[in-house]
Amino acid sequence: MSVQHPHRRHSTGRVAAIALLALVAAACGGGESAETDNSVAATTASTASTGSTGSTEETVDPGAGTTTTTEAAATAKQGGSIVIGLEAETNSWLPGQANFGNPGINVALAIYDPFMRRDETGAMRPFLAESLEANAELTEWTLRLREGVVFHDGTPLDAAAVKTVFDEFINIDASNLAGQVKDVASVEVADALTVVYRLSQPNAAFGDILAGAVGWPFSPTAAKAAGADAGSQPVGTGPFVFDSWQRDDRLILKRNEQYWQAGLPYLDEIIFRPVPDEDTRISSLAAGDIDVLQSLRQSTIRRAREVPGVESFEHLGNNSGSAIFNTSRPPLDDVRVRQALAYALNQDDLVEILGGTGLTPPHSQYFSSDSPWYSTAAAQAWPTNDQEAASALVDEYTSDPQRSDGKDVGDPIAFQFDCPPDPSLIELAQMYQAQWAEIGIEVNLNQVEQATHVSQALAGEFDAKCWRVSSQDDPYRIFSDAFGEGSPLNFTRFNHPDIDRQLDVLRSETDLEPRVQAVEEISLVLAEHVPNTFTAGTLTALVARAEVRNIAGWVFPDGTPGEGVPGATTMWGHVWLDS
Repeated sequence: MSVQHPHRRHSTGRVAAIALLALVAAACGGGESAETDNSVAATTASTASTGSTGSTEETVDPGAGTTTTTEAAATAKQGGSIVIGLEAETNSWLPGQANFGNPGINVALAIYDPFMRRDETGAMRPFLAESLEANAELTEWTLRLREGVVFHDGTPLDAAAVKTVFDEFINIDASNLAGQVKDVASVEVADALTVVYRLSQPNAAFGDILAGAVGWPFSPTAAKAAGADAGSQPVGTGPFVFDSWQRDDRLILKRNEQYWQAGLPYLDEIIFRPVPDEDTRISSLAAGDIDVLQSLRQSTIRRAREVPGVESFEHLGNNSGSAIFNTSRPPLDDVRVRQALAYALNQDDLVEILGGTGLTPPHSQYFSSDSPWYSTAAAQAWPTNDQEAASALVDEYTSDPQRSDGKDVGDPIAFQFDCPPDPSLIELAQMYQAQWAEIGIEVNLNQVEQATHVSQALAGEFDAKCWRVSSQDDPYRIFSDAFGEGSPLNFTRFNHPDIDRQLDVLRSETDLEPRVQAVEEISLVLAEHVPNTFTAGTLTALVARAEVRNIAGWVFPDGTPGEGVPGATTMWGHVWLDS
């Protein structure tokens, strides 16, 4: 079968590098104003891929009105309903409670508006916010809100609401976002529409935090009224309003008639359906039971492309398949064991099992080869397939009378490896098991449902898991989350003083060269200590029936093109139905 509409593939690494060069040129030129409309140099106070200065003010036109692509402006139609098939269900919809994976982010971006988002160059700029400005020390960030924005319950989005959400929902012990804002000493109301975040230490990537769930404002009035049920009755400012939710079946959203962006959204209704089985999701798309398929599975994307009458909107960035190791548990607390596990792997075989051969290149670090943060030195240092080296390390560990697992000399190394019960992941786990068995390591495979898989990782209740690592975020956020002391997202429980030193550079430095060097130093530490392995880059896709238009064409309120479909997510308020 042939695809009637060719797939579209987006990779932000190269355009981010172009943005980086533009920023450096602007910084060196000295004659251009940093407030030039839509100039790259004026777009960001915290750009994950571009290393921009922290004192640049971000401003957009609050009265820009309808924001559409050329296609949408010319031919967009109002009305209609679409059904989106997601990989998995999400436990809650309230930031601070919810474990937002890629499927959940799709729902969230229909209910909530993010303060910040990335544009097509990879630069961070305001979306719901009007501006974000940092002081010279990167310790004080001033967020200016748009006038006239209201939550779905009619209450205003103002500085008081932002402060209440932060103080009473985000920065509390029970919140899974508290670790991301641990450096925020206080949030202060400067005036009705201005909030000041005062930090205990510099953070050059603070804009990234306000692009994620920390920066998705919700009505504190509604959340307090709902109490324990707030996570099942979300109230944001986004283009769609919550209607109903039947857990593990469907979530229905209706058009927000008082949305702050005139003319948006186009659709009357969106229905999100969790369809965990990959075969069922593909057959549902082919049968017309769903209009859009979301997937991060390489084999699924390859097969979905072949469904007649669809278009595949794809993204390949820094995210990579991985095996993560709990370095606080024997025997994976010993670097010799982790190195042996890495040396034993044939990445090409793993990629083939996932259906990614020819689609996704193998990874050796947290950044893809077209990223400005990619390190050739780290790639050369990574322990690639070497059975002899792997066996030697296994022998050294098992012959050690002080081995960390307390077993007798000569006893085999053994641990449990968890993966969700998806057919392609079951095959992947079996391949891991077979390759590690070749060097004498005994691996017990364990199938774990996705929600339990995540909760176990958060609690540190595992030996090793199949996982995904990295993103398009700023390196400081990526590495401070993954390896920062006390970070709830440090699933591997791995810390290192050299990483801590380089994190200090990344959070306080805005010049490009020292930040690139810091990323390389961290990548070299990870290549030596192997808290996780890599398979290959993760191609992600939203595959849509031809009638569903403008999947990747969302824009900012000033008309600047957005970043498209990173991680198989998009801004659903800009999608329309041609039927």
